[in-house]
Amino acid sequence: MSYQEIDAKMLSKMFLAGAKNLESKKEYINELNVFPVPDGDTGTNMTMTILSAAKEVTALGENPSMEDLCKAISSGSLRGARGNSGVILSQLFRGLTKVIKPYHSLNVAVISESCEKAVETAYKAVMKPKEGTILTVAKGISDKAKELASEGVTDLEVFMEKVLEHGKYVLSQTPELLPVLKQAGVVDSGGQGLIEVISGAYDALLGKEIDYSSLEQESDAGQKPVAEAPEEAEIKFGYCTEFLILLNKNFNIKTEMDFKAYLESIGDSIVCVCDGETVKIHVHTNDPGLALQKGLKFGQLSNIKIDNMRLEHEERVQKAAEKSVEKPIEKEEPKQPPKKVGFIAISAGDGLSEIFKSIGVDYVIEGGQTMNPSTADILDAVDRVNAENVFILPNNKNIILAARQAAELMTDKNLLVIPTKTIPQGITAVINYMDGSSVDENEEVMISEIAKVKTGQVTYAVRDTVIDDKEIKKDDYMGVGDNGILANGKDLTEVVLETVAAMADEDSELISVYYGSDVSEEDAEAIRERIADAWPNLDVELQNGGQPIYYYLVSVE
Repeated sequence: MSYQEIDAKMLSKMFLAGAKNLESKKEYINELNVFPVPDGDTGTNMTMTILSAAKEVTALGENPSMEDLCKAISSGSLRGARGNSGVILSQLFRGLTKVIKPYHSLNVAVISESCEKAVETAYKAVMKPKEGTILTVAKGISDKAKELASEGVTDLEVFMEKVLEHGKYVLSQTPELLPVLKQAGVVDSGGQGLIEVISGAYDALLGKEIDYSSLEQESDAGQKPVAEAPEEAEIKFGYCTEFLILLNKNFNIKTEMDFKAYLESIGDSIVCVCDGETVKIHVHTNDPGLALQKGLKFGQLSNIKIDNMRLEHEERVQKAAEKSVEKPIEKEEPKQPPKKVGFIAISAGDGLSEIFKSIGVDYVIEGGQTMNPSTADILDAVDRVNAENVFILPNNKNIILAARQAAELMTDKNLLVIPTKTIPQGITAVINYMDGSSVDENEEVMISEIAKVKTGQVTYAVRDTVIDDKEIKKDDYMGVGDNGILANGKDLTEVVLETVAAMADEDSELISVYYGSDVSEEDAEAIRERIADAWPNLDVELQNGGQPIYYYLVSVE
């Protein structure tokens, strides 16, 4: 069956099929990460972005209007956007839906125009667009769509087949545009993700059978329950479930992200923290057994605690009613007037979070290298800070776009993004804030000061590769600097020292070392002493960061 036009019902199916296909390929996309570090997350970020929109699309039912469908796709992806790839994907959807929203049905000409708008919108969202990325693949797709429309192609199956074929070709050429991809022997991961979305949509157009059940489960988890009774309406998931997993198999960052995604599909209020040997789980769900069964796949369960929150709520309501008879309800304390300036930092690791709080940060969003918070997470954090102007410190280059997107969506506060790419830069930014200066003056000073901070992050390689002309073997230790690999080898201490040596120069004054959750205080102190001996004229500070994945964060100022 060929199509000259598609309606909102078909477009909804195609979008959900694209989301489903991306979800099924996310691990493959994660593995395309250029740097062989254990936190490749492009596939995860793009998947969580599109699933945020899929929840809203599914909630519309089987026969949505084009306008409602476009709103769901655009708002859902914008608020759910995570990481650079997720933000760019959300901007592509934003541009696409701007064009198609007024139409009842879509033909080749309209879709071609919407593709052009999508690319224009995405390029504008990136301050310094780089070719050889998802943007290049999107532009190639748009150019092919425009070409086919001008040639008079009207059959949508033919149109999508040729667009997809050309998109795959452009993707295959990304290593020729970015030498770092060619050296690593991979195509761009974000571009691969976009191709998976379009491939899934094309399958739906062809009428292939697609299992949407996991997307429906995601959607159900995000919908508001029917309000049958006041006390029930406030509790979406009835059982507070906590337990420990005593690990008997590898539980890496990819496994952790997948486990979190599963918990989000059956509940909310998720906590999933791994310390290497055990995993602490907390989830509010209507079926605790599902969470426990999933946990059993990774080891033995311990410290299981399940509370019926609905019963507890009823007891609290009853007690509150009894107390209200005894004495009148006290008036709520008036909210304090907002202060002029507040700070939000994004950080992974208890130690790092405490450091930020100790220097004046109002709210810390858990995340960073191991999990990029969404635009919605950032907006929620801003709501929690009672200030007219809020500085946000992303502390990761893959979170800056989501923070800027949040700033665009913010309406009642002035959200200012200080483009910190590392934790040490974030700490430096806060320290250099001056109470007596204006918001604009402080913004200028902080941006200037973070440029003086050099950062090295020491982790391990998850695969063999060649990058920055360095041959890296799986499980090698690596020192990753601001612009590439600084050191690699089999000895952790030597890699740390080589990383510092690559950053320190005659103008350096201070070396700060933050040790991670997998490093003992004794070993960290030994590293500090080696650094102090090697650079006797510099101050060397050691602090417990508690960060996952990265054994050491080292900054030189």
